[in-house]
Amino acid sequence: MNLKTMNKTTRSNMVTYLMVIIAFVIVQALVSSGSISSSLKGQLVPICAYIVMAVSLNLTVGVLGELSLGHAGFMSVGAFSGVVAAICFGQTIENSVAVLILAMLVGGCAAAVVGVLVGVPVLRLSGDYLAIVTLAFGEIIKGIANNLYVGMDANGLHFCMIKNTLEMTDGTMLINGPMGLTGIPRIATFAMGFALIMVCLFVIFNLVNSKSGRAIMALRDNKIAAQSVGINVTNYKLMAFVISAAMAGMAGVLFAANFSTVVASKFDINTSILVLVFVVLGGLGNMRGSIIAATVLTVLPEVLREFSEYRMLVYAIVLIVMMLATNNPTLKNAIGSFTGKFSRNAEKGEKANG
Repeated sequence: MNLKTMNKTTRSNMVTYLMVIIAFVIVQALVSSGSISSSLKGQLVPICAYIVMAVSLNLTVGVLGELSLGHAGFMSVGAFSGVVAAICFGQTIENSVAVLILAMLVGGCAAAVVGVLVGVPVLRLSGDYLAIVTLAFGEIIKGIANNLYVGMDANGLHFCMIKNTLEMTDGTMLINGPMGLTGIPRIATFAMGFALIMVCLFVIFNLVNSKSGRAIMALRDNKIAAQSVGINVTNYKLMAFVISAAMAGMAGVLFAANFSTVVASKFDINTSILVLVFVVLGGLGNMRGSIIAATVLTVLPEVLREFSEYRMLVYAIVLIVMMLATNNPTLKNAIGSFTGKFSRNAEKGEKANG
């Protein structure tokens, strides 16, 4: 990579950082002045979680070039493990920010471990086969969460898959099967969501611009050519997949810590498809586009709630327009050609009038 390209990449990354910082400052000012409705204010933390989900999935889909439909599964692993850790840490640590940071680290590590266990056999597949297996993984995780019971008493944590067999005296249920996570400490904040977005962008930008990132993109462009120059396919695929899973796990902790109760069905195939929509509409490999798409498509239904009869129609139109604008080179060329032709005709008219 030459100096000119590096400078261009660095400038693009700095613009993305600056865009996120400016958006955070503006939203914080609006919240302080009371200019944001309570419903939109409640969406701030989920928006941050969805942005991290979209950016992390873009690492797998856009940079690595593999289609994953089980990203919500990693989010679920992070949410359930991180919230249990947050409740345990909360017994001894009074600072809620410290508790949330530790919980996100635990959730990220748990999701990374599951990412390794899933990725080692699964990443030998590609295309539709990989998509189907990751889809099955997401459903398996949801099924396990729906049948998992975790309680805590003076003797510590207790786990079982059948509620009647949970041996606990005067304890508290943390994960109650189909009822999901209960008694969650609501410690997630918009500021922590902003910090997680910045960390996620920092990790992914540095990975993409490193030697390992160039190897991952080489596998995406031409796997056979990459293998011929000695790039280890499995190792680099697993690296991108595990980092993506870890970020999704941390996003899951942030998301779950914003509610008092979260059920496993919240992290089903629909969530994976929604995040994939953010990635595709924002542009494959375009982290800035993923941020914008996740923000717009999360806020839009709330903004249009007053127009209930036409809300989904407008939402569908916005999806189509964003798809055409960000992923259709023919349309881009046509718009550019039309603009150029219009400008030339205007110049001719001015010369004629002059």
